[in-house]
Amino acid sequence: MTFFSKPSSPTFSMAMKIKDRLLHGFSSFKQLKHVHGRLLRLGLDQDNYLLNMILRYSLESGSSHYTRLVFDQIKEPNIFLWNTMLRGMASNDCFNDVIELYCSMMNSGVLPDNFTFPFVLKACARLLKFQLGLKIHSLVVKLGLDCDVFVNTSLVSLYAKCGYLLGARKVFDDIPDKNVVSWTAIICGYTEFGHYKEAIDLFRGSLEMGMKPDGFTLVRVSFACAQSGDLMSGQWIDRFITERGLQRNIFVATSLVDMYTKCGSMEEARCVFDGMHEKDIVCWSTMINGYASNGLPKEALDLFFQMQRENLKPDCYAMVGVLSACARLGALDLGNWASDLMNANEFFSNPVLGTALIDMYAKCGSMAQAWETFRMMKAKDRVVFNAVISGLAMNGHVKTAFGVFGQMEKCGTPPDGNTFMGLLCACTHAGLVSDGRQYFNSMSCVYSLTPTIEHYGCMVDLLARAGLLTEAHNLINSMPMKANVIVWGALLGGCRLHRDSQLAEHALKKLINIEPWNSSNYVLLSNIYSASHRWDEAEKIRATMNEKGIRKVRACSWVEVDGVVHEFLVGDRSHPLSQKIYEKLDDLSKDMRKAGYSPTTEFVLFDVEEEEKEHLLGCHSEKLAIAFALISTDAKEVIRVVKNLRVCGDCHEAIKLISKVTGRMIIVRDNNRFHCFIEGSCSCKDYW
Repeated sequence: MTFFSKPSSPTFSMAMKIKDRLLHGFSSFKQLKHVHGRLLRLGLDQDNYLLNMILRYSLESGSSHYTRLVFDQIKEPNIFLWNTMLRGMASNDCFNDVIELYCSMMNSGVLPDNFTFPFVLKACARLLKFQLGLKIHSLVVKLGLDCDVFVNTSLVSLYAKCGYLLGARKVFDDIPDKNVVSWTAIICGYTEFGHYKEAIDLFRGSLEMGMKPDGFTLVRVSFACAQSGDLMSGQWIDRFITERGLQRNIFVATSLVDMYTKCGSMEEARCVFDGMHEKDIVCWSTMINGYASNGLPKEALDLFFQMQRENLKPDCYAMVGVLSACARLGALDLGNWASDLMNANEFFSNPVLGTALIDMYAKCGSMAQAWETFRMMKAKDRVVFNAVISGLAMNGHVKTAFGVFGQMEKCGTPPDGNTFMGLLCACTHAGLVSDGRQYFNSMSCVYSLTPTIEHYGCMVDLLARAGLLTEAHNLINSMPMKANVIVWGALLGGCRLHRDSQLAEHALKKLINIEPWNSSNYVLLSNIYSASHRWDEAEKIRATMNEKGIRKVRACSWVEVDGVVHEFLVGDRSHPLSQKIYEKLDDLSKDMRKAGYSPTTEFVLFDVEEEEKEHLLGCHSEKLAIAFALISTDAKEVIRVVKNLRVCGDCHEAIKLISKVTGRMIIVRDNNRFHCFIEGSCSCKDYW
């Protein structure tokens, strides 16, 4: 249909002006509506060419509702108008409208073409309408469009998005001329469903076929390496990116940083980070979180302070990393300062941020603040409930943890494996064997959850610490999976507590087979042999360590004073106040001896983290940290110390007396348990 009967008519002249106006675009949606009104007045409201331009600009402005009103008034829309509508609605994520428009088009008798199908198939993939996608696939074949690379790529995405990877792979393999989009579609399909190795292999195959990957493809492959922990493939991709000069792409570079942090290679992550010409908040957050999750809290905080100097406002992911670092260091004041950088409502309305804040407070021993944050959370999802249950368990509030679990059930929030980890840890903390058995059994019987190796580890820990070593060992032997370091380490903890050298020797041999690089297992086994006067075997273990170049991890403790975290090593004399610290230790030693303290060197022989023999028990890192805090803080302040290894038996007894003679509350968190010392007693009730 045309309205241009006479080239010289006023209508034709006006139509040309409108066309020229449409070609130049619009500065506002109001101008577009004004031009559309002129079309209506001039009787050009059914001209498909002009209407197509109106629809296109309207969709680009995001006014899908107005666009639909205009389209519905067109009496005979052609395939170009239908395709414009389908493309625009898909671009605006109006996928239900895309499906509805496609059905209307088919009912009106207009046959789709190769430009129609990609948009409709995209909508089917996003809405997971697989059955409709199958019907469209059969229509594609009937219309002879099954060789079109764009249509087939959309089919690959559909099959992959709906989880039918075999179908996606078959369609992909049948594409005669694959382009970068089709390769990316199949790679994304495999990564989305956890088939990371296949995704990486496909990427290698695409390069052999001469494909030149774009930034999006490289980001997805880097993600596959990160999730699978495939550092070697990640390093190869890094070299590929560098050789082709693609490292300037901020998204590609950030994906490399993320890959290296997930693989635990922080030096390489920092190298990529420092080499970036442009850094956005996402990149900073990735690096900060990488340091925090890889056990480098001080580096995480240093980088955060550097980001502050660059005048970058932290996002929620950067804040999660900072709070995680503060939690690891027990730096409550620093955590409070960092949290003040964001609005309080952001924590209460964002479950991720709120969970990080609860976790930080709990690990710093400030359960009152953790509970207040939990109470103020606007939406309590499963992760939030899990965080507060674990925090309560860690701080010895076992009954309250059980109560929160009951509240969680009343709210209709189904528990998961992490929920039961918190509950089992609470049972272990208080020695509630029967409750632990009940929760463990209810996982599968009541909640249809399959216990993981971590849950078995908790049960072994609970039984072993209660002295039920035979039952704990039998549980290990009956496990449906092979025991790992968590499980054998739990049994070892019970053996140490109840002085079962024979079973401890068995557990340690298992641990050495699993972790041949872990020095503490060799040291403890050697000490057990020495305690039993099996000197030849003890010497053999020491010789094995020397041959393999295994060095013992040095004990290290951190304490926060006035927002600054101080680090102490065993026998440390590098601190500026070292002389006063040791003088304080001498004074404490005299006071403790008057209270009945006598160094228990037997713990040195039967403890994983036995400190070097040449150092006195009084020079352990946690004692130095506590002494420093005592001379540097107000008498009413709580002292919070974090240690990288387990607190030895002698230090546990000594800190109990220090809390008594000084009247101070001392919170110590080691790599195994949380201890709150008040007036000569510990929250763990010596059940550790």
